[in-house]
Formats: sequence, C-alpha cells, structure tokens
Amino acid sequence: MTQQTHPAPAPSAGRTGDGIVFAGVLLLMNGVFAILQGISALATDDVYARVHDYVYKISLTGWGWILVVLGALGVVAGAALLKGAPGWARGLGIFLAALSMIAQFMFLPYAPLWALIMIAIDFFVIWALALYLPDVPDTPDTAGRP
Repeated sequence: MTQQTHPAPAPSAGRTGDGIVFAGVLLLMNGVFAILQGISALATDDVYARVHDYVYKISLTGWGWILVVLGALGVVAGAALLKGAPGWARGLGIFLAALSMIAQFMFLPYAPLWALIMIAIDFFVIWALALYLPDVPDTPDTAGRP
C-alpha cells in the first residue's frame, strides 16, 4: 500500500490572495454599511439619539453626508481590490479605513454599539491590507553574476 502525499501549501498563501479578497470584501461591506448609516442620518432625525453639548458639533445632516461620501469611496476601493487593482486601491483602502475609524469614533455618541462594530471592521481592513504581500516570482537574479 502506498500512501498519497499532498503537497504543502505555499508558506505565504494565506497572506497574498486570500488577504486581499478578505480586505476587499470587508471594505466593500463597510462602504455599503456607511452609506446606509449616512442615508438614515439624512432621512430622519428619529433614528439616532439627540446629543447635546458634544465637542464635535456637526448636525446629523452633516454626519449623513460625511458617511455617504466615505462609504461610496470605500465601495469603489473595495470593488477595485476585488477586480485586481491592489496597487493604488490598497493605499486608498488603508487611508479610507483610517478616515472611517476617525469618523466612527466621533459618531460614537449617536450610535455607540454600531460605531464600535464599524471601527472593528475598519481595523480588520487595515490589518488585512497592511499584511498583503504581492506575489513575487521566484526567479533567481543572475544578471551580472558569474
């Protein structure tokens, strides 16, 4: 009886393609959630708690537009990551996730639990995009060497 051996996966398999897909899906979802959050802030003032004497004095309409714009840009960056444009989309995704984290932190008094969930998603987007290593061919560099 012969045993079948299965080839071991490449050591960086989990950090290349899978990580960029994970980040792209999370960024896309985060963008859609931010758009919906912004639309609900724009539509009615009954969805979020009324906050008085808060340091960041922006109306819910202002927050709605901020969240809609950040969400739309996040959807574009997430879709670009999933389409295979990781060069510029990776940097844009990290930048947008950081901006979204700041915006959600400032939005905490209006929807604390939801803002914390969005901050956690932003953290995982930054983590996945920061760990992404593009595939580099394993060709030896023999130029100019004897």
